[in-house]
Amino acid sequence: MKIVYLKMMRRIRIVLMMFVLLGAGSCSKNPIDPNIIPATVRIDIYPNSTFYQQLNTVGGWVYVKNGDNGVYLSSESRGVIIYRLGVDTFKAYDRIPPNNPNQCGSTTVLVVGSNFPFAKDPCTGNLYQLLDGTLFKGTGKYSMIQYHAEYDGTMLHIYN
Repeated sequence: MKIVYLKMMRRIRIVLMMFVLLGAGSCSKNPIDPNIIPATVRIDIYPNSTFYQQLNTVGGWVYVKNGDNGVYLSSESRGVIIYRLGVDTFKAYDRIPPNNPNQCGSTTVLVVGSNFPFAKDPCTGNLYQLLDGTLFKGTGKYSMIQYHAEYDGTMLHIYN
């Protein structure tokens, strides 16, 4: 009886260790280049409106900039890419290149266009995944700067 108990306890410990290791890995946050000044971002839009028609379907994306309807971005931001990942899930990334942001000047921005489902830094050629903002192809150690995106079924709130 004692042998069965010890084997069961060993299995439980192994399972618990796996959960701890998986949980620790999933909580890591991508670091941001310390040379990039954080921007203030407050966006409140209706993604299902005709104004943001590109966001009406899953897989749609749009650029927004300061001054657009419902958009406030401080001067440190170069604009935001909003991507509709699912029916109720959105991703929002700053358009500032996360690696060497001023290599080709202070106005270089990430572009999606024909690079979809990636955002491309036209200066370095780096490609970043819209799925999670990570570097897909190229050099550098930083992912795209991601903002919180909450959708209540009607309005999309993006902030940092």
